[in-house]
Amino acid sequence: MLIASYAKINLFLEVLGPLPNNYHEVNTVLCSIDLFDSVKYALTKSGTLKLWASKPELNGDDNLICRVGNHLKELYKIPYGLEIELNKRIPIAAGLGGGSSNAAATIIALDKLWQLGLSEEEKHSIAAQFGSDINFFLLGGTALGENRGERISSMSDILLKNILLVNPGIAISAGKAYGATELPAPGEAKLFDPQNPVATMFNRLEAAVCRLYPAVDSLIQGLSEFGAVKSMLSGSGSTCFGIFEDVDGMARCQRHYEAMGFFTHITRSIARSEYQACFPS
Repeated sequence: MLIASYAKINLFLEVLGPLPNNYHEVNTVLCSIDLFDSVKYALTKSGTLKLWASKPELNGDDNLICRVGNHLKELYKIPYGLEIELNKRIPIAAGLGGGSSNAAATIIALDKLWQLGLSEEEKHSIAAQFGSDINFFLLGGTALGENRGERISSMSDILLKNILLVNPGIAISAGKAYGATELPAPGEAKLFDPQNPVATMFNRLEAAVCRLYPAVDSLIQGLSEFGAVKSMLSGSGSTCFGIFEDVDGMARCQRHYEAMGFFTHITRSIARSEYQACFPS
């Protein structure tokens, strides 16, 4: 079984306050984009789970794919083994949800391969045990995330094109980003308007991340200088994205940051129907 494991960007991320267990309450709008990893699953008789990743540092039992797979194997007493090949295209720990997407793909794939017959509620319950973004990737498209992000509500698709992703290769701890973020005063939390998405895009973490990492601040400003109508940080970063109307300006911007050695990718948001077409029937 081969699954396309899509990335996401946060069109909106407001941080409302602390929650137990070092989490924060958020109000976030997540959107699937057409950048994806490929994950291939094959049943074996060995009884063990093995992962081969295109990036060697991702091999190991601490990978979310292995953690989720071994959890399901133990929970449902599965006698079969599994070989998994991960072709990684999404930058690692970059605010694009690559690891969470891989985990959701694994829940979906193993439900079919192992004939678990999981309900949507059961899938979401499993996902919430391993991270805050995984639940979104069980749905895809455009969705609202609440509480710590794991409470997902579908929204009408917000379809955007000419999105340039740029990642400067800086590793940013989500905990550090949240810890340095100044929370809004009561009644002053930002709101997102799905009827006017570009004008109301916002990321509460951005100011703190830019303060801690001036290179990210410079990148967001640079995207705007090349003509992006909106430039911002995705999640806790360090990937930033710009939305362009001028395709030539976007191409110049991409060449500029590629010459600096940064990861770049021109993408678009995708509808839920296109996202879920990658799920096994």
